[in-house]
Amino acid sequence: MTTTTLPADTPAPGTDRTVVGENLSLPLFRTLSGVLAGHPYLKVVVDRAEDTWHLLDTAAHPFHVNYIATRILGIGLDTLDARLDAFNTSVYMDPDRRFLLGVLSLHSDEDTDGRERPFLVLETTEADTMHGALLEEFYTFARHRVDGRLPLLVKPANHGQEHELSTVSDIRVPRILSHELFGNRTRTPLNPGEATGRLRYFRTNEEYAAHAGKLGWSDIVAMPCLPDDVPRVAGFLNTAPITPLSHTNVLAAGWGIPNAIVRDLERIVEAGGLDGSWIRYRVQDDEITLVPLAEAPALDVPTWHQQRIRLETPLLEDVPALFLHRLRRADRDRYGTKAANLGELHHVLDSRTADLTAFHGQPRPPRQDLYGHLAARLGVPEGDTGALRRAAAAFAADHLAAPDGVALPFALQHRFLTSSPALQQVIGKLKLALELDALDVLDSLCLHLQHLIRHAPMPEEVTRQITQALPDDLSGGNRLVVRSSSNAEDLPGFSAAGIYDSLTTVRGAGELLDAVRQVWASLLSPRGVRLRHQAGISLDDTYMGVIIQRYVPADLGGVLVTCDPTRRADFRNVYVNCSPGSPEAVVDGTTLPLQYLYNTVEGGGRTVALGSSGEDLPATTRKRLADLALAGRLLQSHFSDTDVDQPLDIEWLMTDQGDFRLVQIRPYAL
Repeated sequence: MTTTTLPADTPAPGTDRTVVGENLSLPLFRTLSGVLAGHPYLKVVVDRAEDTWHLLDTAAHPFHVNYIATRILGIGLDTLDARLDAFNTSVYMDPDRRFLLGVLSLHSDEDTDGRERPFLVLETTEADTMHGALLEEFYTFARHRVDGRLPLLVKPANHGQEHELSTVSDIRVPRILSHELFGNRTRTPLNPGEATGRLRYFRTNEEYAAHAGKLGWSDIVAMPCLPDDVPRVAGFLNTAPITPLSHTNVLAAGWGIPNAIVRDLERIVEAGGLDGSWIRYRVQDDEITLVPLAEAPALDVPTWHQQRIRLETPLLEDVPALFLHRLRRADRDRYGTKAANLGELHHVLDSRTADLTAFHGQPRPPRQDLYGHLAARLGVPEGDTGALRRAAAAFAADHLAAPDGVALPFALQHRFLTSSPALQQVIGKLKLALELDALDVLDSLCLHLQHLIRHAPMPEEVTRQITQALPDDLSGGNRLVVRSSSNAEDLPGFSAAGIYDSLTTVRGAGELLDAVRQVWASLLSPRGVRLRHQAGISLDDTYMGVIIQRYVPADLGGVLVTCDPTRRADFRNVYVNCSPGSPEAVVDGTTLPLQYLYNTVEGGGRTVALGSSGEDLPATTRKRLADLALAGRLLQSHFSDTDVDQPLDIEWLMTDQGDFRLVQIRPYAL
């Protein structure tokens, strides 16, 4: 399944097999094609001026535009690179363009007798703005030149093409949507990586639960859908669909382990007797492989066993609970990462002074930068850097809002913990067990400690500071959200996704204090303590802040990451997941979300999967999500500490008024 691509316009060894003007048979297709995402594909160029088409030898010509420039127009690559964006506009966006560029990919389904039937799918690039008449012309041209025994369907490359084709008869232009073609893919990469380990296949949650305590770092865990509390192992395999933005895949990304969906895994395991066997497991953008090994290999202890993550020293001085808008990122050592990032978000959106164009200012060879694309998206003159920065800041502020709320500092948790001799005694035992690596008593100590925290009386001074800090809309019987905000999360090499508790159904002062204690207790869960211990994070340095917010009803909620999680080199796309209601339904895996990719450079988007809902969102809502994606990309310029290519992971909701509100912003683990 691996495709080897050569430098632009460099033929493969031997003869360039590109053909011009010939009809396409299945044998010719196989001769010229490469493989992308597990499917054979062939690049085609229709020259409308010459009334012919070019079927490109994939090994020799990895890029349409290079072929057109050098082989048809006689333009050198240096000249092409110097005006690449203008050239792309002429071939992808000009309604009177000379060339129609696309890809034919080969797929198969079953006929009524259960026999495999191949068919071809024609599509353009995602940035192509081809209107309905051009799409029909492209299909008709190809249909007349493709073997009539091969069914041919058009797959719209973006929402704009879907809209254009909605006015064209599907008899004249048979079509298939992206989520229809790929929604039931047998194999889907989620997180690239490679691991050697022992395959442990669990068909049910009950089977997994019976063996979870015995799983080790050299195991590769396979089951329909892995639970969020899965321990750190060598690799993940899912046999049922999940989203790349699930907690378990965020963990896989943070831990640097392979993860994929392999829906026919049971057949593979049974055919090869692989359950319990040693395998080499590899996940790439276009390939997933499971290779059985003859014997158990000699494995080195993974480097993360020696990993030692050092936290900034938490500051425990007596600081007050503060409104989120009063915090900045530097306050993470007092209030936790989530609270500090939300405070910084308030600053960015309210001040409109931050430079949100740095991502677009990075060189993207052969382009010096993407400023021109951003200027076109924001409607400002190209070349006016000051106007571009102001427009970017205004765009983010106009499309996003930061949540109001109150942040409780580490000092309150520290005062609570030190107020109880019983708590201090068990904490001392837990520290000793960690120091001696006595992991056999770890779980019981953690569970006992959590029980004490949930039921210990709150010191009067701590209670007073919490209740007096709340404004009117966060007191009384209003529904509240109480979120964790630790200093031991969102760290390089340690994401903590899904480890700490947040509660969304809290009402009244009594429930609030119980919820705060529960969030504090979640810092000391057996799983959290184990994972931090493995990463070398000291219990002495680990504290929990708390965010208290008014519950905001959501018509739509979800997560976006400012990258394509399965194609990390793609600098154009932002991946958006959403479901009706709150973002929690997306991140905790209780529902399969709608999934979208939005191009934040040239514009446009496409639907990847419909999830549990079974139907797409209205076009107006999808357009709003495109604005959300671009705004998220702009924030990346500010929140990426040292590398503006470090993507963000953003939880968001859309209110019943249609406003976007961000509820969490953090680095996306890579």
